Amino acid sequence: MRFVSFTGAQGRPVAGVLCGDDVVDLSHRACKALLSGTPPSVQAFVEQGLDRWARHFAEARFDADAVRPLSQVQLLAPLPRPGKIIGAAYNFTDALAERGMAHPPEPVTFVRLGSTVIGPGAPILLPPDIGNVGYEAELAVVIGRRALRVERDQAMKYVAGYTAHNDISASDLIKGDGGNFVRGKNLPASAPLGPWLATPDEVPDPYDVGIRLDIDGRVLQDGSTSTMLFRIAELISFISYRMPLEPGDVIATGTPAGVAPMHQPPGWLTPGTTVAIELQGLGRLANPVHRGEPFLER
Repeated sequence: MRFVSFTGAQGRPVAGVLCGDDVVDLSHRACKALLSGTPPSVQAFVEQGLDRWARHFAEARFDADAVRPLSQVQLLAPLPRPGKIIGAAYNFTDALAERGMAHPPEPVTFVRLGSTVIGPGAPILLPPDIGNVGYEAELAVVIGRRALRVERDQAMKYVAGYTAHNDISASDLIKGDGGNFVRGKNLPASAPLGPWLATPDEVPDPYDVGIRLDIDGRVLQDGSTSTMLFRIAELISFISYRMPLEPGDVIATGTPAGVAPMHQPPGWLTPGTTVAIELQGLGRLANPVHRGEPFLER
């Protein structure tokens, strides 16, 4: 099942489920009894067990009044404010090969604030004072229950679902910080997520998902999760031994070859363009690029 968040009648995020080209508005009064007091929130469904809610909705008969054309709703990130995103750097073998880099002996991770997340169509904001900024099309894994010191052979039980993520990265800032990711991965409005959250049955093989990225139609990434170095179970286990993972946290699994500096001319983001990523079975996520406020000036 595919879950979405969108702007509801009161201007607040509400949850829905996709049915073809329509979305069921779970905040509609016709769905009140179906939710049994649970708020119409993807985060709440994840916390209570997304698989359980998916089965519940699959058996439901929705009132026609609660069904809206998808084209008439403003989609948000499926999790508009996740607690945190943990990114995996240098995690695709083809991306390492094009840079001439050795495989790291263990996952290289960083933490991104959930407040950097934006949804489909929302502008990526580029500060004018940070140098070159790149993109990274990624498969993102949403955690479904608290994970702490999880063994690898149990790790996939903690996956609630999958979505697409564009890991906007201030490359010059990261280099200037000696390779430290904190500032360069936490720019405002720099983490597009969406357009929907798919339960695991929608992604039968997470290591056979095509990943494609273009800027104004110029294809810059065209790869696959098949070249992922440390796989999802390894990432969950590794991270859970270093910090607790909570329901709704996101693990961004890394990006394939084709990052911005590897192209001629380079594919750095510039205001006035649109960057779009598409993951097989997980939809297309497009965001315009706008000029943001200065980031370094005080």
